[in-house]
Amino acid sequence: MSEPNTTTVTLKAHCLCKANTFETKTLESNLPLRSYTCNCTSCRHVTGALYISPIRWPEPRDKVHISNLKVFNFSPSIDLLFCSTCSTPIFWAWPKDEKHPLSVFTGALTNDTRSLIKISHQSFVGDTLDGGASVFFRYSNIDGTELKRFETGADNEIAKELPKQWPSPAELTGYEAKKEDAIPIRCKCKGIDFVLHRGDYSSYKEDELPWNIDPKTHKLLADLCGCDSCRLQSGVDVFCWTFAEMKYISFGKSKKTFPTHTDQLRKLIDVGDDAVGTLAYYTSSPNVHRFFCSTCSACVFYTKPDRPTFVDIAIGILEASDGARAEGMLSWDYGGSITYREDGEGGWREGLFEEVEESGEEYRVERDYPKIWKRLQEEGDTKKD
Repeated sequence: MSEPNTTTVTLKAHCLCKANTFETKTLESNLPLRSYTCNCTSCRHVTGALYISPIRWPEPRDKVHISNLKVFNFSPSIDLLFCSTCSTPIFWAWPKDEKHPLSVFTGALTNDTRSLIKISHQSFVGDTLDGGASVFFRYSNIDGTELKRFETGADNEIAKELPKQWPSPAELTGYEAKKEDAIPIRCKCKGIDFVLHRGDYSSYKEDELPWNIDPKTHKLLADLCGCDSCRLQSGVDVFCWTFAEMKYISFGKSKKTFPTHTDQLRKLIDVGDDAVGTLAYYTSSPNVHRFFCSTCSACVFYTKPDRPTFVDIAIGILEASDGARAEGMLSWDYGGSITYREDGEGGWREGLFEEVEESGEEYRVERDYPKIWKRLQEEGDTKKD
């Protein structure tokens, strides 16, 4: 009889600012560790992402030093534990059952092991109305098998599997059509309450349009990012951003005018202006700022010095009537390359990114969406090279 495999692998998790780091071991024979995607409205609004994917942390809870993490009461039975400095959500905890193992956000894990995580299914896809991030996670990142999508949770007797063609093309807004001209920007705790307005670019010639505007539809670009910084801040492995001029954002309740320059936005936070609610920011690199909800951790905005009148907006906190992807306002690069995909190379995220890109392209072709201008430009530049 062969000896049991006692080889272990080390799991490491940390926040963006690295003030909180965690390390434990698990048997190599346990790999890949099982995860799933949750697409529910609450998870989207507490992270700013379109989904989350947790795994069980192998170490007993009483051995994990979590006292430095801030606690947000996500539901009566579940707490979210996050870094108060940089907003990284790290663990889910069950306060009424201290023997219940913690769950860790996969985005907080390092990328060391090739086959560390396997996504097994997708849950609460029904909350999205339009399929949300599930269109990018059609297949397993390990063996390519098709993932089942469930309307609600998958771990109950009445779990309802959604058909592959849900929702039907007739139920989707699509590439060209538009919906409402204003969409609320709200986090889980409602401490963030802004409004994104549709910009008027009707008088612009095509070569005069800002870089983030689809020349055909005048919708805002929606993009997928795989960089380590966005991953760590949000706790998810693929983050979704859109991009807007600040003049097209307003406060939800305050009658004050929303700032049109990123410096002005930071000043409002620095002086504690009530108009910004629970908005805080973390300087992740010189003059680069990541804005988040200081109460529930949700990513909100990203700003950089070469775009002082623009903000990147976390798509997961948009409340569009047509669904999580807000197709009436956004132009998605389905099948395009994940930005900074090189950050996933050499580890388990490399396969995940490949599946996300392939799923997006398959979805684009099935639903007859065109390649958007951004992708055509990138492919044209590649051909020229």
